[in-house]
Amino acid sequence: MTDATRGHAGEWRSGWRVVAAAMVGVGSGPGLFQNLSSLFTPGMSAEFGWSRGEIATAAGLGLAGGLVAPFLGRLADRAGVRAVIAGAMLLLGAAYLGMASLTGALWQYQALILCLALSVPGTSSLVYGKLVAARFVRQRGFALALATSGLSITTLVLPPVIGAVIAGYGWRGGFVALGMMVSLLALPLVLLALRRAPAVVAEGGAAARHLEGVTGREARRNPRFWALGGTAMLINIATVGLVTQMVPFGLDKGLSAGEAALLLAAYGASQIVGRFGIGILIDHLPAPPLAAGAAGLSAAAFGAPLLLDAPGFSLLMTLVFLAGLMNGAENDVMPFLASRLFGLKAYGEIYGSLLVLGLLGTAGGIVGWGRLHDATGDYGLALAVSTAGMLLAAGLFLSLGRLPAARH
Repeated sequence: MTDATRGHAGEWRSGWRVVAAAMVGVGSGPGLFQNLSSLFTPGMSAEFGWSRGEIATAAGLGLAGGLVAPFLGRLADRAGVRAVIAGAMLLLGAAYLGMASLTGALWQYQALILCLALSVPGTSSLVYGKLVAARFVRQRGFALALATSGLSITTLVLPPVIGAVIAGYGWRGGFVALGMMVSLLALPLVLLALRRAPAVVAEGGAAARHLEGVTGREARRNPRFWALGGTAMLINIATVGLVTQMVPFGLDKGLSAGEAALLLAAYGASQIVGRFGIGILIDHLPAPPLAAGAAGLSAAAFGAPLLLDAPGFSLLMTLVFLAGLMNGAENDVMPFLASRLFGLKAYGEIYGSLLVLGLLGTAGGIVGWGRLHDATGDYGLALAVSTAGMLLAAGLFLSLGRLPAARH
């Protein structure tokens, strides 16, 4: 056995429980509702008379709760991640149950989306990225890809399940199912896996002083921080805007309700391929050019429907798959690049700041796609904006240049 092989095996022997916990925690986080939200849109619109734009705006404004991410990241840096994870998942489960009890006031939906946004830091790479990066150096890219793949897997598997629950018990029943999954299944599994995991140097106390890297203030003074944050913003404007309008988008393109719902499965599959493809490659090849190439491919997929009036089910499935590749890759690329560029000393605070920029893009995509549809009657302008944004993101990735060597 070579030294490299022994190193790889040692990393997995000490870190597989953290990777497993991350898969469950990220896979059941609020990103799942983001990807499934279009399943709930027709039912809420029919019952309350809300337009697509009104629902999108309420959801986008509620994401302002993500502004707390840097502060929760600093808390995770100093006090450890377990309490942040548990609090976030309990809040998320309660928010889903609250959505099941909506009475028709749009502000209620907005307030509950705010609760979902507050849970993002404790169910994302802000906490799990640091845990994984502290244990993996040689295979950090692949470990992060696997750790964050839970969201791709649940996006692939759960649309028909939640769709069936909604068909049988209404959209309220769908929210109850999500709340029970988070509170009664995912949270106990995550806490069990982290309890049995070895001690983490990345958690608070004296050990935190030994982590390499820059402070949050130093990172924010670095132009590459803003370039990296800009890519997150632009990618989310395009991909999150699409996925939150996926079912209505498919219906507008002439698909049946069942075919439109299957577009979500194509999006979920693209996340898996994008995440693992990039995750494996960035352990061996320069990350910025790889990310730029994925962004360029997604840009082409966003632009293609502008040239096709009736692309049909098979071609739409393919285009959605290609458009979603960068969203899948982004969830691996961002923590990888943040840890390589800035180290782990203040990873939680730094990634939390990047997360705010990403959430601004998420809000812009959710609101923009819905409002542009209301204003123009179709998704053409939203597709054009998303195409341009993806091309700009590719340029920003290339501007990052050569990365420092991997470090703990």
